[in-house]
Amino acid sequence: MCRQDVLKEGFVLEVPDAEEKSWQKAGLKLNEEISSDSDTESPTFGGKRKKDNEAEEEIEETAQEKKLRLAKLYLEQLRQQEEEKAEEVALEKDLVAGRLKEDVLEQKGKLQRLIAKDLQPPDTAAIRVLRGHQLPITCLVISPDDKCIFSAAKDCSIIKWDVESGKKLHVIPGGKKGTEAQHIGHTAHILAMAISSDGKYLATGDRNKLIMIWDAVTCKHLYKFTGHRDAVTGLSFQKGTHQLYSASHDRSVKVWNVAENAYVETLFGHQDAITGLDSLSRECCVTSGGRDGTVRVWKIPEESQLVFYGHQGSIDCIQLINEEHMVSGADDGSVALWGLSKKKPLTTVRQAHGNHGTQGLEQPYWISSVATLLNSDVVATGSHSASVRLWKCGEGFRRLEPLFDIPLIGFVNSLKFSNAGDFLVVGIGQEHRLGRWWRIREAKNSICVVPLQRTAAGCAQPADGS
Repeated sequence: MCRQDVLKEGFVLEVPDAEEKSWQKAGLKLNEEISSDSDTESPTFGGKRKKDNEAEEEIEETAQEKKLRLAKLYLEQLRQQEEEKAEEVALEKDLVAGRLKEDVLEQKGKLQRLIAKDLQPPDTAAIRVLRGHQLPITCLVISPDDKCIFSAAKDCSIIKWDVESGKKLHVIPGGKKGTEAQHIGHTAHILAMAISSDGKYLATGDRNKLIMIWDAVTCKHLYKFTGHRDAVTGLSFQKGTHQLYSASHDRSVKVWNVAENAYVETLFGHQDAITGLDSLSRECCVTSGGRDGTVRVWKIPEESQLVFYGHQGSIDCIQLINEEHMVSGADDGSVALWGLSKKKPLTTVRQAHGNHGTQGLEQPYWISSVATLLNSDVVATGSHSASVRLWKCGEGFRRLEPLFDIPLIGFVNSLKFSNAGDFLVVGIGQEHRLGRWWRIREAKNSICVVPLQRTAAGCAQPADGS
């Protein structure tokens, strides 16, 4: 006979009757040993089993609980996505609102980026000189993306330059007088140049009364505009359009539609040869009237004009700062700032580049070119005083304060700031663009690219007031 004893952990132990007494005596010890073997484990093995049990408890969830957990997770992801989308929309709205505000201020002529205080005099060693024209540079423009420069000269040629490398991308050679019928290009001094705001069209005007339209990308000749009865001295595209304004020594301003190869109208008013012209987004342009001593604003739709008086000598150059303010220079050495709401200059700097000549016979250096950094407080002026001078426009454009000079020898016949404001391009010649009154032999007929450096804190933030 045997007796079955059930032990812990479900084990069954069969014990014979004969050995029962001996087992009973040793029972306590046996039970203790079996209990010790089954219950007491190593710390490592016990910890692992405990973790496994906890993991099993965590994993053990009903289908309903799993659905609820996944639904909560999905809702949390949706909430995060919506928050991110809302942040993006808010940022986009802020950017659009800021841009619209800038556009409104620009149209009103009240957008002024305060850049002058951050500008530093450039290192003369960093000025790059581009040589290619045989005769004095007369005019130049910069492409809207600041990657190319177009220059023209008294040698009747046009050169397209790459700003980064300084290499010639294309050359349109000038022709000899009398070859107009065969030569594709200019055969007389080129005096004016303009590029459309989309970088599509390039316009050039010469002493031969001609305006030529070119494809700015390929430099292919497109059209020829005739109509002026004397030298074409000023060209400008209305910003955002293909409407072209031209000014001439014949004292007229003409309006053209370049995209349709069409003449629009002619405006009269100046009493002497027009020497300069500029325009921005509005359907109007400004001109300098040479020896008639006036600056005029032409309102094209109304067919009216505003007349401004201020300089003592011939007004040779003019440039818009914004839609409401402009700067002009004259051969009496003065530089004037104007507001469209006043017929007199807001401020005038006499002898802006000093005097030259023997004692008692001093004459002021003529102001041969002006340039403005659009919608900012920075102005540049050029003469033959061996330097280009940069100026700061004071509050309300009621002061003009000199910043620093850039040493460059020769007649500064053209000045242009890059659209981003990080460099200034200077067209240098041995002679004045409109004549041969002086000749500076040591000057080099060249284009100078002047890098404009700013202080580390200079960020050119727009200001709401002018």
